[in-house]
Amino acid sequence: MLLKAASAISSLTTQGDNLRPLFSSGSCQGSQNSGVVRVSTRKNRPGIVVSASKGANDRPLTGVIFEPFEEVKKELSLVPTTLQVSLARQKFTGDCEAAINEQINVEYNVSYVYHALFAYFDRDNVALKGLAKFFKESSLEEREHAEKLMEYQNKRGGKVKLQSIVMPLSEFDHAEKGDALHAMELALSLEKLTNEKLLNLQSVAVRNNDVQLVDFVESQYLSEQVEAIKKIAEYVAQLRRVGKGHGVWHFDQMLLHEGEEVVA
Repeated sequence: MLLKAASAISSLTTQGDNLRPLFSSGSCQGSQNSGVVRVSTRKNRPGIVVSASKGANDRPLTGVIFEPFEEVKKELSLVPTTLQVSLARQKFTGDCEAAINEQINVEYNVSYVYHALFAYFDRDNVALKGLAKFFKESSLEEREHAEKLMEYQNKRGGKVKLQSIVMPLSEFDHAEKGDALHAMELALSLEKLTNEKLLNLQSVAVRNNDVQLVDFVESQYLSEQVEAIKKIAEYVAQLRRVGKGHGVWHFDQMLLHEGEEVVA
């Protein structure tokens, strides 16, 4: 390509009166910075101007959006130097931290009530093993919910502060409803109350613009809570149909063998 251009220059420069060279200081513009090859003709006389250079990439960039070494200086100044302060904490308000600790207490209290229900139905003079199994599993599930919140609290750099737990009742027999229906209605009320507390935790996260906490509550708790409410509501409806008699034993057997594989 350059040989052809040189040949063209040679032929064109012989067509003038005084055969002046076209590579003058004015015709070779920006030879150190242009970084391009330009071919053009001069007005009123034939000719070709070729301008090429290296070093076009040496110019500094302009309009940089993200400068990590500059912006990280602010973050470095915020890194705690004392052992008592979390290093991981970032954009995690005290309101969110306190709300999580409150929810931990809610989960432990509900777990405690369910454990008391397990102990009641496991008595020899009550002997409803299916209900005992159901409430023991429910107690364990609520405890796991509390532990998951504790792990999340530590992950965000908060401090877990366990609070007092209220002593639950030990007797659950009801003169009109019987113990099974009364206990299941109590469980339904507790699940709804827990859901209300979770919604309050979610609203605290929204008010504090804590998107991560909102996602955690919605993905880990709210859907599961709705499912639990629906399931226990069906149990209440079934127990209201069977009354306090022999039907309670059949309902208890259903809970006892729930999840077991049926062998044909």
